[in-house]
Amino acid sequence: MNNLDKTGHSTEHEDILVEELVSVGAFNIVLYNDDVNSFDHVIECLVKYCNHDAIQAEQCAWIVHLKGKCSVKSGSYDDLEPVCVALCDKGLSAQIEMN
Repeated sequence: MNNLDKTGHSTEHEDILVEELVSVGAFNIVLYNDDVNSFDHVIECLVKYCNHDAIQAEQCAWIVHLKGKCSVKSGSYDDLEPVCVALCDKGLSAQIEMN
């Protein structure tokens, strides 16, 4: 059955495309700079939750500090959601964004 929006256009194809985007690696966790968290805390969280090695985590922390934000992990929305929640629970400013 086709779903129609208020203009009479089918939304079924759009729904399938959104579902495909959610299931493939079309998303990033973006970490934002703040004035609260220390470099060490950010690095520890990236190692623990994003599976970064210490060098990668430090590089991301510097990018966040200097540029204001950094993409720290890519993947499907379903895979990234618990990681992003964990980062936010640890006080970091992070969100999932589409590529």
